[in-house]
Amino acid sequence: MAGVKQPSDKSHFLLPDLGEGLAEAELVSWKVAAGDTVKESQTLAEMQTDKALVEVPSPWAGTVSELCGKAGDVIKVGAVLVRYGTAKAAAPAKAAPVTAAAADGSSNGNRNGNACMSSQIAAGAAAAEGDQGTVVGTMSGTLTVSDRFARRAPEVAVAVREGKALATPAVRGLARKFGVDIQKVPATGRGGRVTASDVAAFAENGSAGAGSAAAASAGGFAPRAATIAPGSVYIDQNDVAQRVPFRGVRRKIAEALSRSVQTAVHFTVVDEADVTALEAKRREYSKVVGEKLSMLPFIMTAICRGLRKHPSLNAVVDDAKGEIILKSAVNLGCAVDTDAGLMVPVIKNAGSMAPVQLAQSVKTLAAKCKDRTIAREESLGGTFTISNVGSYGGMFATPVINYPEVAILAAGRAKEKVCVKDGKFYAGLVLPLSLSCDHRVVDGAEGARFLNTVVKLLEDPDALLS
Repeated sequence: MAGVKQPSDKSHFLLPDLGEGLAEAELVSWKVAAGDTVKESQTLAEMQTDKALVEVPSPWAGTVSELCGKAGDVIKVGAVLVRYGTAKAAAPAKAAPVTAAAADGSSNGNRNGNACMSSQIAAGAAAAEGDQGTVVGTMSGTLTVSDRFARRAPEVAVAVREGKALATPAVRGLARKFGVDIQKVPATGRGGRVTASDVAAFAENGSAGAGSAAAASAGGFAPRAATIAPGSVYIDQNDVAQRVPFRGVRRKIAEALSRSVQTAVHFTVVDEADVTALEAKRREYSKVVGEKLSMLPFIMTAICRGLRKHPSLNAVVDDAKGEIILKSAVNLGCAVDTDAGLMVPVIKNAGSMAPVQLAQSVKTLAAKCKDRTIAREESLGGTFTISNVGSYGGMFATPVINYPEVAILAAGRAKEKVCVKDGKFYAGLVLPLSLSCDHRVVDGAEGARFLNTVVKLLEDPDALLS
């Protein structure tokens, strides 16, 4: 855990970065109480990051005087988590409303914080050395797209740092474009660096002056989610069986899906593949390796082969910089259904793996997801995602893109059908496939061509496995 400079007097503990580039985490539960004497490295709390459940240890021994938050609170990296003092300390601070700009920094707003945290959040990003991530630089295979693709960035507080701001030339250029004084931009990058997202966020919240306002107006950021005021929508309060708050993984899923549908322009194309011959090949492979293989690793292999031929689908969109970034390696995300909600671990360099290796990778990552031991880094860096809806009985779907990726393929359940080939009828096994793409990046014809390539590979296992 790094990225936050802790106070030298050990009077309070700031929430550190619990993963690469983490900006906030949800407090799941406390493992100590006010007045407890704790040892160094003793677990203070359990925090929910994007995908993982993380234990936060005490950085030093001492007596807990105040717990700054309650279960369900979303706490910013760099905000006070625990105060240390004497054993006669008061009970945990009562929760107090925090504005969307301070507690959330996102379009979803209206989250509740606490008195202790609210005093820290406004200056948290500037006072602490945050760790939001590093800037993706310009590279070969990068295409420039219109600034209208840029999404709204989080609102942040204005703070002036001492000394020269740490930033790459590209970020400084972006600041000049928006008319932003980079010295005033709160830094969330590794080692206190100002990132492109920091500059966009600062410009977007209106603190950058007329120059940035004009730039933002010209660029036209994507609309942010509407905040629903209490009472503005009628909800029948009768016959309520249960009230389930958006927390943990479910909240992260909601945020990710909302961001995707508000930013990417979805379209879906569907097709079917006759996998009769591939099914026979799958059974042969299962006998050779001594364990049952599903159809999934073979579909993954077809996807990786298809992405080589259609590289525009193996990409991510950097909306803050207005760029499409084409990737040379296929980092394949695989949606996993767990008791906590949907998780998408990433198989790195999937294009270099054989079906048996892919099957083992899926098995390992799925197990980590289900027992909540998966590291946050294992869910980052995806370039394309597959969702196996067929394992639960579905056929066709309209999958939501795992933003900032530009495409996702949903595989349905293969079913026996009467098929025709060369004028002859036969009982075949047919696999339904549904592909969703970001229409800003992928044309409809190219999406259909990619899906057709995948279908042809699945229907010709010799070509697929050659």
